[in-house]
Amino acid sequence: MRNLACNIAGIPFNNPIVMASGTFGFGQEYAKYYDINKLGGIASKGLTLEPRPGNSGTRVWETSGGMMNSVGLENPGIDAFLAEGMKFWETIEPVKIANLGGSSIEEYVRGAQKITKDTEERRKAGLRAIDMIELNISCPNVKEGGMAFGIQTAIAREVVREVRQVTSLPLAVKLSPNAENIVEMAVMCEEEGADCVSLVNTFSGMKIDIHQRRSVFSNLYAGLSGPAIKPIALRMVHQVARQVTIPVMGMGGISSASDIIEFIMAGAEVVQVGTYNFMNLRAGEDLLAGLQSFMEKENIKSLDEIRGIIR
Repeated sequence: MRNLACNIAGIPFNNPIVMASGTFGFGQEYAKYYDINKLGGIASKGLTLEPRPGNSGTRVWETSGGMMNSVGLENPGIDAFLAEGMKFWETIEPVKIANLGGSSIEEYVRGAQKITKDTEERRKAGLRAIDMIELNISCPNVKEGGMAFGIQTAIAREVVREVRQVTSLPLAVKLSPNAENIVEMAVMCEEEGADCVSLVNTFSGMKIDIHQRRSVFSNLYAGLSGPAIKPIALRMVHQVARQVTIPVMGMGGISSASDIIEFIMAGAEVVQVGTYNFMNLRAGEDLLAGLQSFMEKENIKSLDEIRGIIR
């Protein structure tokens, strides 16, 4: 047997495959195609304090080697998810990661408090609950003119510090590749008590309709993801993993078992799979089979043998 087990802040993952926020919903739809209990974890669609309808206009655009999206944080709101969405999450086994968004520090804090309280109550009742919060600091800071919290380290520090103080749950911080200095950002997260960093979120990109003479997206820019970003994401994960002692969740264009191996060799503890879920509705199942096959062929007994070996 090959050991695919991973661990973040004392939380055991059966394998390193985690479905990335915004690409897997809350899991119900994909559960129709394969047994999602085979997954190591699931990161929820981004949750905010109040329900959000998401962006108007074109939301998704296929591009060379990937896709662009301007979906926005469309979600039912934290209260509705905890009341309804958790009914499904109580029935599944993968590590449950609540991706938390916000437009102000106050929103982040209140959201973290609600999630933490719900988890404590469910655990007292003997129910499965949220295991970890993933703080999405790529959200626009409405009080500072709309610049994402995750661009400047000083601004991001406030969010991480405030959320860390109100939750006892393991805290991962999802980093934007558009940060002024992503290594500095990751080091700051560790200093402020984060248990993990996940990277990278989508790159900011643009698509112009040359016939309509306008941007395809109502917000002008959109997030680029998919295989096209993998080499850059891999480089960033490698740089960050060498400078922090907390675990790294690596993501960015993963679409094969060999991609997973690369991220683990670069230093990731686990990986997140995003755009590939749209390309292959059985992505998780196929990636796990491919990973097991690779380890068999290469006689790798545990992922710890290869984790972070690229110096």
